[in-house]
This record gives sequence, C-alpha cells and structure tokens, in this order.
Amino acid sequence: MDRREPEKTDVLPSTALAYLDRNYWDKRFAQEEHYEWFKDYSHFRHLLQQHITPHSSVLELGCGNSQLCEELYRDGITELTCIDLSPIAVDKMKQRLINKGYKEIKVLEADMLDLPFEDGCFDVVIEKGTMDVLFVDSGDPWNPHPATVEKVMKMLHEIHRVLKPEGIFISITFGQPHFRRRFFNHPEFTWSVEWNTFGETFHYFLYILKKGQRSSESEECGEKTSIPSISLYHDELEGEDYLFRTNIDEM
Repeated sequence: MDRREPEKTDVLPSTALAYLDRNYWDKRFAQEEHYEWFKDYSHFRHLLQQHITPHSSVLELGCGNSQLCEELYRDGITELTCIDLSPIAVDKMKQRLINKGYKEIKVLEADMLDLPFEDGCFDVVIEKGTMDVLFVDSGDPWNPHPATVEKVMKMLHEIHRVLKPEGIFISITFGQPHFRRRFFNHPEFTWSVEWNTFGETFHYFLYILKKGQRSSESEECGEKTSIPSISLYHDELEGEDYLFRTNIDEM
C-alpha cells in the first residue's frame, strides 16, 4: 500500500497563500519526508545534462525535501550547495544526505533574496518551483503587484550576482514566457534567455539563462512549438501543482 497519499492530504494547504507563510513550511517539513514539485529529475534530466557537468559548482535554491541534489550527485556532480529558508528542512536534509553517504553536499539555512555568498562563485544556480511561490499573491499575472515585482527582482539580482561571468541560471517553473519575460529581460541582467518544455499532459517550462551572453536585441529563444494553454482540470496536474496554475481563458 502506498502511504504517501495521506501525508499529502495532511500537508495540503487550503489556499496557495499558505505558501507565503514560513510557519506553514516548518510544519509541513516536520511531517513530510519527500515531495517533488513540477515532476522529478527523470523528466528533465536530459535537458540539465546539456548545461551541468561533473565539474560544475551548483547552488540549489529552496531545496525543501526534494531529491534533486541527490539525483545530481548520483550523476557525478559533487560540488553542490543547497539552501532553504526553513531550519527544519535544512536539518532533515542534512541528516538524510549523511545517512546516504552524500557528505560533500552542503546544506545551509539561507534566504534566496539575500544570498550569503560572494560574487561570482557558482557555475550554475537552479530552482524548481521556488520562484513560483513569490507569485501566489501577485494579482494580475500581466501586471503583478509591486511587492511581487520587488521580491522577484531581488531574487534574480542575487542569482545574477553569485553566478560566475559565464554562469547559468536554470529555472523550472509553471511560468510561461509571456509572464517571465519582463523579469528575465530586465536591463540590469546580462544573460540570454531560452527555454524548453517537458511533461506529458501539461508542459512545464525549463528556462536556461546564460550570463554574459545577452544579445543587443535582447531576444529570447524557445522551442519551435506552440505554448500550451494552462487552463486545466486539477487531475491533469501532479500533486499540488494545480495550486500554481493560471487560467488565462478567464482573464
């Protein structure tokens, strides 16, 4: 019998606004051992391997109780640093990694809006669903609240700062290009922007932002496929992913 479903029910919030509450995450991580947002590593491994090598120094933002760092480690990427805002998530992740013998992976309690790292120290920064949390109370997705814009820009500024001159930021998200464009293409950033999609019924987005490679035209490159609608029924999405959906058809 699969005992994971009752656990999901216990931690499922009544509204996406709970994701903005640090106490919610502490309580959740105290109960829950593992959960993957926006599919697991096997669904996008082929996309990451094009940009991450065993020699890459990698920072994961908002690791929570995901197994992403473990999967990267098993693929030979050992210079890994994971951060999360929840001390409970950090403590449990540290213990889990020690138990599995992955002692090289560093896990720190830190805020992605104020990263405790020097400039230009990572080859790759990756986040999976962490940025999406900043948008749960954003209002109109075409014109987000100023508070949302400020937080997202702080996050991106910090990522851009800690990346090496030719570093790469990888964002795995629900956010479609027409909602992310205004942030990723801000004049203060020097990265180029491209994306791929993955998934079956619904396509998630995997953005690749390459620092120092922004063209003068500031154009983005994406798959030559139409961007799918995200007006979906809950059962078409995995787990809690539907709480992040945006129904464009109702705008």
